[in-house]
Amino acid sequence: MTVKRGRDDKPTAATVSGVDEATLVAALKAGKPSAAEILVRTHAGAMIAAAQRILGERSLAEDCAQEALINALAKIGSFEGRSSLKTWLHRITVNQALMKLRARRNVTDMPIDDWLPSFDENACRIEGPWTSLATPDEIVDRKDRRELVHRMIDRLPEGYRMVVKLRDIEELSTREVADGLGISEANVKVRLHRGRSALKKLLEPVLKGEV
Repeated sequence: MTVKRGRDDKPTAATVSGVDEATLVAALKAGKPSAAEILVRTHAGAMIAAAQRILGERSLAEDCAQEALINALAKIGSFEGRSSLKTWLHRITVNQALMKLRARRNVTDMPIDDWLPSFDENACRIEGPWTSLATPDEIVDRKDRRELVHRMIDRLPEGYRMVVKLRDIEELSTREVADGLGISEANVKVRLHRGRSALKKLLEPVLKGEV
């Protein structure tokens, strides 16, 4: 099985036409090869994207998604439909990516203090004047701004970046992040708070409407 594909390679209508999730899952559990092909064509792109958000490298993400798909097919008998198939596959992919991350990671986190907001003696935040303020919809509606947000997240030191990505983008729970990264839940909460604070500072030009 291979899941390597072009960025614009999307499932055709003929590939997924008339196959709802329940039918697809039943066919997968029955071991039908055509069902596995539909699974790959329908979900591989999202799985690669999720893996790449964590691992950073496209080639590693493709390998990770392929391994996640193999694991998913092996475990499909345990899928009970309590979540959507997409959500189930996403969790398998994220867990697989975290395993790869732990296996290759040997870094010391950079300090994040220089990235955080400054406060005066009265505990009031020190910042320049905000002449305008972009709304969340305005930020999200512009593709270039969305890409900027992701670039700002990628500028955070790794330990904070991964916690922000796993909690706020991949939507894992605090416990899942802690287990995945091999740190305590308290550490996750501290890193998330400090990471979000640093990200907010990095995004101030966007929120002010300057970018």
